[in-house]
Amino acid sequence: MPSLSGAERIRMKGTIARPGAVWPAHPHRLARRSRAVASAIAPAARTRFGRRATRGRRRASTGAVAPSAGELQSSYGLKDSVAFESGEGGLTKIVLTHVCGSSAEIYLYGACVTSWKQASGDEVLYVRPDAKFDMSKAISGGIPLCFPQFGPGEMKQHGFARDSLWRVASTSADYNPDDRDPCVELVLEDSDETRACGFAGSFKVSYSITLHRETLQTDFRVINTGDAPFEFTAALHSYFEVAGVENASVSGLEGLAYLDKVPNPTDPKREPGSSEELRIAGETDRIYEDAPSEVVLKVGTGAGVQIQNENWSDCVVWNPWTSMEACYKEFVCVENAKTAQKVRVGPNESWRARADFAVVDLI
Repeated sequence: MPSLSGAERIRMKGTIARPGAVWPAHPHRLARRSRAVASAIAPAARTRFGRRATRGRRRASTGAVAPSAGELQSSYGLKDSVAFESGEGGLTKIVLTHVCGSSAEIYLYGACVTSWKQASGDEVLYVRPDAKFDMSKAISGGIPLCFPQFGPGEMKQHGFARDSLWRVASTSADYNPDDRDPCVELVLEDSDETRACGFAGSFKVSYSITLHRETLQTDFRVINTGDAPFEFTAALHSYFEVAGVENASVSGLEGLAYLDKVPNPTDPKREPGSSEELRIAGETDRIYEDAPSEVVLKVGTGAGVQIQNENWSDCVVWNPWTSMEACYKEFVCVENAKTAQKVRVGPNESWRARADFAVVDLI
């Protein structure tokens, strides 16, 4: 992200929610859900930035065979706002484009956000050079989704959501033709494959990604569609590009104790907090419980990535150091998570978390 410095440094242009703000459900999406599922999600009349357009939304396709990018474009594409394309390895990706010039790319495989560019063209996220786009493993980089398990455990590392093929549920854009907010909602539901992974719960996960000017907004909802409760952990495993790991730091976590997973990932040691900003000086894998609703990753150029969230109670900071010699200096993961304690969701109940990402000028 070297071009963030100097006269061209990116400034935040969008308005984002402040700590304590309420994020209501999108009413147009509730209208397309079953009555039982809709009752599990709190209704509301408006979104943060006004009511979304009902025109231009498309119903989700069904069928055992995943539709092609062309078929999805025909059904869900929105001119100048939402496009479906063939991406790396021939995998289908969604491209969100805001009229201000910002953009985001999301792959149906893993619902992974692999690119988030500011209006200047500057990339904010980081995709590792060893990332695979052949469905042999989860995409390494961007914002992979960890569900229904974060880290090691009874299932495979980080669960199955990040290497599952998600379904398009809807696309939308804002009414205002001069400031349209492109959005896509992706859905993952229980199947023979998810049960084979060791998760018996009946569920529906709804994940919405929106561009509000240069701000990337995410909305993650887990709905219990069965008759038995289940538990899970989850995270947005966000990779951010930095101008040298030695120049990066994380503010907002000062004074907080943390769980250090480096010595033993399955039995992390609790360590006291520090009054200083967190700087990466070696292998780092920390879980900060009950973290604040806002943290800032300072990328080393005078700019930072401001991360604001609701209901992601934990913050994970990770850098593999020299175990990934080829790329560890180029990124820091600052992750919104729910991992210190499992979430329990009863029948016809749901759990929801939001996170907004914005680039800010720190000088």
